[in-house]
Amino acid sequence: MIDEHELTRDLARITDATPDELNTLHARLATAAQAQGLLDIAYRLVDSPVGALLIAATELGLVRVAYASEGHDTVLQNLADRISPRILLAPGRLDTAARQLDEYFAARRRDFSVPLDWRLSAGFRNTVLRHLPEIGYGHTASYAAVAKLAGNPNAVRAVGSACATNPLPVVVPCHRVVRSDGALGGYLGGVEAKRVLLSLEARQRPA
Repeated sequence: MIDEHELTRDLARITDATPDELNTLHARLATAAQAQGLLDIAYRLVDSPVGALLIAATELGLVRVAYASEGHDTVLQNLADRISPRILLAPGRLDTAARQLDEYFAARRRDFSVPLDWRLSAGFRNTVLRHLPEIGYGHTASYAAVAKLAGNPNAVRAVGSACATNPLPVVVPCHRVVRSDGALGGYLGGVEAKRVLLSLEARQRPA
């Protein structure tokens, strides 16, 4: 059980706590909450060349990657509404995902191997997203080509909608989907973020 007296004492010292002490307290809370079945979603922030990313995971896997432009508080509230309100800042639960993102942005990783929780997408949108990793690192595909890949060549607009609502950007590479004329098209993290990601991959594109 969580020791309420010990927790109260620790919380009383927060104003004087160092970052390491706060991290230790968060880790203890996360461990205790998980042990008692009180933690359904863990989250943390990751610094990146495209701004701070919020990443969140359930027991099934990574469920959300969110840009600052999406509003991290809004994203957390949406997770509470759609999955569970039992959410806690628990960086240690997401060490592997954070490390893989760091490796990606440092051009040392071309794909991701963390388990994914797909529950925030459904139907044809889910089908589209699951096909996106087939667009190789350093390559792009048109919305029309992705529609064909997903089994419905006429669903070009639906592909755009799937990309615009992708709950796992970067990890599920909707940034590799561009217009048929080569223009970048829209991106939920902003066009500049899309340009940064594509430029990063183009520099490291396999021969």
